[in-house]
Amino acid sequence: MAVIAHKAAVLGKPIAHSLSPVLHNAAYEALGLDDWHYGREEVGVDDLDAFLHGLDPTWRGLSLTMPLKRAIIPYGTPQDKWVKLLGVANTAVFEWQMQNTAHPELPAIRLYNTDVYGIYQVLLRGIRNRNNTRSALIIGNGNTAHSAFAALSMLKVRNITIAARHSEKSAPFIKLGTELHVDTTLAKLEGVFADMSSYDFVVSTVPAHVPDPYVGGLRTDGRPLGTLLDVVYDPRPTALMQAWSDNGGTAIGGQEMLLQQAIPQVAYMTSTSTDEIAAQAENHMREALNDAL
Repeated sequence: MAVIAHKAAVLGKPIAHSLSPVLHNAAYEALGLDDWHYGREEVGVDDLDAFLHGLDPTWRGLSLTMPLKRAIIPYGTPQDKWVKLLGVANTAVFEWQMQNTAHPELPAIRLYNTDVYGIYQVLLRGIRNRNNTRSALIIGNGNTAHSAFAALSMLKVRNITIAARHSEKSAPFIKLGTELHVDTTLAKLEGVFADMSSYDFVVSTVPAHVPDPYVGGLRTDGRPLGTLLDVVYDPRPTALMQAWSDNGGTAIGGQEMLLQQAIPQVAYMTSTSTDEIAAQAENHMREALNDAL
């Protein structure tokens, strides 16, 4: 057995459910990185500072879950526009040869948001008509919804509706839309299922069964449905995905989003290009994930 010389992990509290180790370790296997290992560490916001100060140079990177995606920001330097704009980073990469100006006792920490990239890649691959990507619906108004909004803006979607049970909490999307040059509409969740065919993309960011009471009212008016991404991966398929497929739409589950956001994470931590990870490891990562689900 190879001696582990390079370590990485996903942090959260709780964290036992995370599938990130499955994806990252499958990538290491496919890439022949026998001395790399990726684990889980139960770390809350109050534990983060002590955890970071307890690391040694064998540590190459971390994946962060909420609320650590926000808590990590003061410790590092944003490397992409989405960390800066959304104020969240799901990836931290250590540069032990460089000093951390904000925390001199720590190495330099590069911060990335690969959540946006993951959603973007899934939707890009799922486009049914590349000349028709004008409008989108996001179900939910939490952190994943913000990443979905950013990803849709990368696809040049210029009209996005945010539908949520508590639409009064969706106001921050108006400001985000202004910054990204997107016309933003706020709506109640129960009112959007009667006209789903008017959207080129739908991204559901809510827990598994939240849309269930409404899927019976899904109407298409005889027009084709666009592409649905439901970020849930248990159950597979969700009731929303099943109804979408039954009405002729393209439905994609959350496991593909997990995979696509993990590819750049592996790339950043191992100093490998995303193209190389995709070419050499993506299929093996997908197989490992499907086996784990």
